[in-house]
Amino acid sequence: MPPAIAAAQDVAFNGTIRLDVDMTDLQHRLIKVHEVVPATPGPLTLLVPKWLPGDHEPDGDGELTRMAGFTFSAGGAPLVWTRDPVAVNAFHIDVPQGASQVTVDFTYLAPVDDDIGRVVMTPDMANLEWNFASVYPAGYYVSRIPVQATLRLPEGWQQGSALEPQSVSADNMISFKPVSYATLVDSPVLAGRYFKRFDLDPGANTPVHMDVVADKPSSLDVPDSVLAIHRDLVQQAYKLFGAHHYDHYDFLVAATDKLGDIGLEHHRSSENSVEPDYFTNWSQKFYGRDLLAHEFTHSWNGKYRRPWDLWIPDFQAPMRDSLLWVYEGQTEYWGNVLAARSGLYSRDQYLGHLAMIAGYYDTLASRQWRDLQDTTNDPIIAERAAQSWPNWQGSEDYYDQGLLIWLDADTLIRQKTGGKKSLDDFARVFFGVHNGDWNTLTYNTDDVVAALNSVYPYDWATFLHSRLHDHGQPPPFDGLTRAGYKLVYSDKENDYLKARETFHKWTDFNYSLGFTVDFAGRIRNVLWQSPAYKAGLTKGMRLIAVNGLEFDGIDLKDVIKADAATGNQDQIDLLIKADDRYKTITLNYHGGLRYPNLVRIDGTKDMLADIIAAKK
Repeated sequence: MPPAIAAAQDVAFNGTIRLDVDMTDLQHRLIKVHEVVPATPGPLTLLVPKWLPGDHEPDGDGELTRMAGFTFSAGGAPLVWTRDPVAVNAFHIDVPQGASQVTVDFTYLAPVDDDIGRVVMTPDMANLEWNFASVYPAGYYVSRIPVQATLRLPEGWQQGSALEPQSVSADNMISFKPVSYATLVDSPVLAGRYFKRFDLDPGANTPVHMDVVADKPSSLDVPDSVLAIHRDLVQQAYKLFGAHHYDHYDFLVAATDKLGDIGLEHHRSSENSVEPDYFTNWSQKFYGRDLLAHEFTHSWNGKYRRPWDLWIPDFQAPMRDSLLWVYEGQTEYWGNVLAARSGLYSRDQYLGHLAMIAGYYDTLASRQWRDLQDTTNDPIIAERAAQSWPNWQGSEDYYDQGLLIWLDADTLIRQKTGGKKSLDDFARVFFGVHNGDWNTLTYNTDDVVAALNSVYPYDWATFLHSRLHDHGQPPPFDGLTRAGYKLVYSDKENDYLKARETFHKWTDFNYSLGFTVDFAGRIRNVLWQSPAYKAGLTKGMRLIAVNGLEFDGIDLKDVIKADAATGNQDQIDLLIKADDRYKTITLNYHGGLRYPNLVRIDGTKDMLADIIAAKK
């Protein structure tokens, strides 16, 4: 067996790690790392971070595979190193007598296209996450290891980060103020040739900035009206939680279609990628606009208040995801509510998003065998890999079904108290404590139940348990019903679903034929036991023609509409290519186009209007 890896201890690390990162080789997309680690003679184990808060999985993006060319030395002499064959992110070294430090050099081979991994470098921008550009010594809490980091950027580039620059040299070498290794890894950098910083809370003692990089300068032209909405997001969050847990905060935003997609929370920042015209085509591009609100909410929920089994002393101890229905589910709830309260979403867009979620759970076959609590294990089980039958397998339902649980709780409190109390009061009690503190305060299910009871006494333990272990039950729509809405299907596709189709470049027949197909004709998804499933369609097939005519998503919609309108009961023949074979699949479906929508229940109070009303 390999040498044991020392468990993390809550003791001070003797010395400060010096970390120098060079990101100037844009041509080859290489990140060069030089690190000096204080050490004493004897065995030393250096670790690449494996379990990262926010990822919910061990090295899910395969960063370790892209770290190459490792050399270790002491006093200018090379050292022999051995990779641990069990914990393969660990390197064992013997530090020679007389040595006081170990030098580490390696190169991070950034993906050159998205077939390899998430693209983090382009000719015009880069996204540095320190976990793939550093190692750390085993045996210490990462909060007790000081690091002095420097970063060299291409000439003319600027950067945004929660880290504070100490100095900038003439050759664009940025020296950051020393921080703990935990803070370093939680403070990524977004840098680029086209960069602009916006103040989202002018005059405040606790600055909040939006640091934007873009593929082209015109994407940085943020209209005043759009900037005002993002400023209002900050104010609505403050009014909701009643406190903040950072000394400053940076939204790191990449307006790009070249850098890889990301939405990742950090305590004092967030990494967000949006479309190139996110700011400049505001009236048309609104799908997914809750992203910044969601990641901002995580500063309170997930970073400051963190589930007990997601707090780890270093990045080696395994995390468990049992409370993601709070960590992500309630964040998803507040992210959408704050998006509506601040103007990121209009009322109709918010309702369209809820309708999409309701339609998804109304047709989710995996609810027959899987409960919500079990899906909190998905990041570790599947590492977010693609699925052949997602409608039957289920995946990470703690996000959107979690949202429905918290809508249920919110409307219940409002109903029982005659509108005097709401989940807003829970947010203030649970998250709005110790203003300005940005350590970590953990919670468990009992803490959640106690906070709910402090707002409105109720059997919240049973309430939550029944909704977390709900397989085989009807869809969780009590909150929608109590809010005065019901799910209906019609041939009218709401604007949110249309925007979703445009964003993903697919046509959605999930609620009629039972599949989605991209604009090139590739089947992206087939619902379990749907008409498409029963006819033999599977994901990955190519749709070539419909009733003898070359495939076009709009034409297929017209065929379905015409059949429903005339009542001809004609079959739909699809010419399909599967691997190297062609075959015709016949669909006997005559139900017309169907899309989920929310409509008001007559005679009920519109609680959703109250929930998304901006706080004064």
